[in-house]
Amino acid sequence: MRLLLLTALLALLLQHATAQDDYCFGKDGERGQTRQFSSKTAYQIAKGTHIDKQYQVPGCEPKKMWIFHRHGTRLPTVNTIKEAPRLEDLRDLIDKNYNVLRTKPETNALCQIDLFGIKMWKWNASITVDMEQHLTSQGYEDLRGTAKLYQRYYPSVLSSKYNNTHYYFRHTDTQRTTESFKGFAEGLFGDSRVATAADIPEQDLLLRPYDYCTDFKNKNYKGEGSEYYKFTNSRQWNQTMEDIGRRLGFTYLDEKDIMLMYDMCRYEQAWQVDRTSVWCAAFLPEQVNVLEYAEDLKYYYEAGYGFPENERFNCRAVQDMLKHLSTPASPQVVAYFAHSAGLQTLLTGLGVSRDDVKLTADNFDIMSNRRWQISKLGPFAGNFVAVKYSCPAEREQEKAVFFINQNAVQLNWCNVGLCNWSDVMKNYKTINEANCDEYYCRSGASAGQASLLLSALIAGIVYLMH
Repeated sequence: MRLLLLTALLALLLQHATAQDDYCFGKDGERGQTRQFSSKTAYQIAKGTHIDKQYQVPGCEPKKMWIFHRHGTRLPTVNTIKEAPRLEDLRDLIDKNYNVLRTKPETNALCQIDLFGIKMWKWNASITVDMEQHLTSQGYEDLRGTAKLYQRYYPSVLSSKYNNTHYYFRHTDTQRTTESFKGFAEGLFGDSRVATAADIPEQDLLLRPYDYCTDFKNKNYKGEGSEYYKFTNSRQWNQTMEDIGRRLGFTYLDEKDIMLMYDMCRYEQAWQVDRTSVWCAAFLPEQVNVLEYAEDLKYYYEAGYGFPENERFNCRAVQDMLKHLSTPASPQVVAYFAHSAGLQTLLTGLGVSRDDVKLTADNFDIMSNRRWQISKLGPFAGNFVAVKYSCPAEREQEKAVFFINQNAVQLNWCNVGLCNWSDVMKNYKTINEANCDEYYCRSGASAGQASLLLSALIAGIVYLMH
């Protein structure tokens, strides 16, 4: 009898110890995986923390700035908004799995805090399809915050008084970039209404070059045969999907449902950075590693170093930066407000965060320290800032520092982030001297311009006929 009681007691202790070892998102004070949400990572979580040690250049004075800013945190796409109510069904099924069907797994189960959080979750039905991809209030604050921070470190360049010869602003033709510009302007000047943005051209080859390049649109970066496709059909991926479903009490859970939960986790975390999304509890940190790598693969081949032509794609933005910073003439500050693809292709064109080993479906295990990590490079409100310095006492009197999300960029031909301007021009000589119409895209740019020319010609003929 004593042996039986002792055995039962040991079993209970073992069960308790195992439960204590299960990951609990609600009790995790670090939640490091929230820094790994790819392009949906919150800026407040991803931003650098050492700019105060990197912006000062002894003996030098900042003179000009060039900024390429992704829009801030936004609402989901139409498809995600339409699918979001499905999460309430999944919420109820998970609760049923744990409390009725008793299919809670023996290991890696949801803790009570996480389970209760999911049980209490409700979709915000005020988010409707007509608001798809609109900037959120947090997104506005993202941009207001970056403006105030850079102004704190560069007050002589980022003046708090608006002057249209000192500043040049431009954004794309979307609500989220328009409002991002306003947030940035409010951060600088206290009132967004005092600043004006340049007119948006009919064909925005500077900020949306991907809209006019058939080659860019047609390349296989995630379809069958791509590295992304191989990875998301690999044994490791399938096992990860199975483990996530089992953690939630399912024998089988459709991958589409898993990705919906993952998207909601990331959106909600970015919308309210001081709170947590209960849907993030569905994923163990090691599972987020796998999900993040899949997206890095996708972006690596869509806009990164996966295809050589991606390095030429943002030719115009690189040239614009070099032209602006090469002359002392006004404006002193150029700031663009655009999108993820534009920011990523800009970084690729500049050779930033290039890995020595190419990202593939087969080398996930050795790429944990990869440089191409969109969570760090292109989160919501991601930004690339180039600062030109004048250093009169130096042999090389013109220098520059580049920042990505408040982190100084480390280029191997620069000195701990500080670059001689002559080296900048030397290293970007090819792209700077290129004819971007021919250089950036083999198919789309000329076709788009031909289309505009044809339209003008037809309009002229019609006018003459009348």
